[in-house]
Amino acid sequence: MNQVRSKVAIVTGASRGIGAAIARRLASDGFRVIVNYAGNANTAAELVDQIEAAGGQAISAQADVSDPLAVKRMFDAAEETYGGIDVLVNNAGIMKLASLAESDDALFDSQVAINLKGSFNTLREAAKRMRDGGRIINLSSSVVGLRPLNYAVYTATKAGVEAMTHILTKELRGRNITVNAVAPGPTATALFLDGKRQEVIDELTRLAPLERLGQPEDIASAIAFLAGPDGAWINGQVLRANGGII
Repeated sequence: MNQVRSKVAIVTGASRGIGAAIARRLASDGFRVIVNYAGNANTAAELVDQIEAAGGQAISAQADVSDPLAVKRMFDAAEETYGGIDVLVNNAGIMKLASLAESDDALFDSQVAINLKGSFNTLREAAKRMRDGGRIINLSSSVVGLRPLNYAVYTATKAGVEAMTHILTKELRGRNITVNAVAPGPTATALFLDGKRQEVIDELTRLAPLERLGQPEDIASAIAFLAGPDGAWINGQVLRANGGII
């Protein structure tokens, strides 16, 4: 019998890219999935249709994760539809690059609002409402270790996500809820590729010993491991899914 057939997973920022790959994978593993999106309802609806056509169960839920009331409504929708929440995947995020000296307030504020405050909002709600035995998986980034030029603000938000991961692990003692983070390296998504020159992409492709960019499915596989029965003893860890880049 599938051990996750009755379990419910919220995946934030799930309408495209890594988030969509995570939603598809968890649905194929038997989770009932809440496909969160911020603005593109059509893309989210298409993903729900794809999941259901493949035999899975899913609903879409609009919420800007930077808005705590919207996050609360998303959790309400999950509970009303499926009876509870067992897995939270904090995937929603944005990346805006500039040197620290050239980073304006809008660049700083928007990334803190979505990447850091957004994760805080969903973690706070999950800490109160997730069923015992659940799994929380945050998306960090391997730039926390690489520290590349022009990534100062983005890296700071992801370092904050890692800090919350480690501390929440301890705060949920006694409830059998694991809290981990996955830190992708360069991954072939629109978020990563947009605005980069081909020579930059080629250079990043060669950095990892495996000499390729990650694919969204690579990250989804790591998430699925932590969310599934085989990840039960992994807790308070940051898994760098990056092909050995660092």
